[in-house]
Amino acid sequence: MGRPRAMFIADSIGLDFLNSVATPVDMPLDWLDDGEGLIDWLCQAKLAAPEELDALKARAKPGELDNVAGQARALREWFRGFVRKHAGRPLTVDALSELGPLNRLMERDEKFTRIEPGPDDGGVLALRTKRRWQSADSLLLPLGEAMAKFVCDEDLTDVKACKGHNCTMLFADHTRRRARRWCTMAVCGNRAKQAAHRSRLRTSP
Repeated sequence: MGRPRAMFIADSIGLDFLNSVATPVDMPLDWLDDGEGLIDWLCQAKLAAPEELDALKARAKPGELDNVAGQARALREWFRGFVRKHAGRPLTVDALSELGPLNRLMERDEKFTRIEPGPDDGGVLALRTKRRWQSADSLLLPLGEAMAKFVCDEDLTDVKACKGHNCTMLFADHTRRRARRWCTMAVCGNRAKQAAHRSRLRTSP
C-alpha cells in the first residue's frame, strides 16, 4: 500500500516540512523516507513543477535520490531544533549565528528569471523565477528557500505545537484570537472532544 497524501496544515510550508514526519493516526509516517517520497512531497507542496522533478528523477543515478532524502531528513531535524528553541517568542538578530547551515545551502542555488506566457486570467506575458536543477542535491534548494521564508516572514510567537496526545505537528496560529490548539479538528481536535465526552460520562452521576 502506498503512503497517504502529505498533510499541509501548518499555514507555513517551512513548518509543513517539519510535519513531513508525523503520527496523524496511530503509526508514525515519514513522507521523506526515500527518494520517491521526497519527490512526491515536493510535488504536493508545489515547491517544484512536476515536469522538473520528473526530469531530475530520470537523470538520477541508482540510490542518489535516497541519499538526498536522507540529507533532507537531517536538514529537517536540524531545523526542528531551531524552531523549537525559538518558538513562542520573537526572533532576534542573534539567531542569525545559528542559521549558517541554511545560508550555506541557499548559496548553492542557481536561479534566473525569464519571460513566459502569462496566466490565463492575467497579462499576456509574465516574468518568472526558474531554477537550474543541476543534480539530485538540487532537491534540497526549495526546502531551504521555504525554511528561509519562514524564518524571515513568520512571527515565531505564533508557532505552536498541537495539543493532541502523542501528536508532533507544529503550526503557525494565525487565528484572530490565537486560540488554535489542534493540528486539525478532524484528527486531534476530534480525539480531544471524544476524550472529554468519555470523561464526562464517567464522572456523571
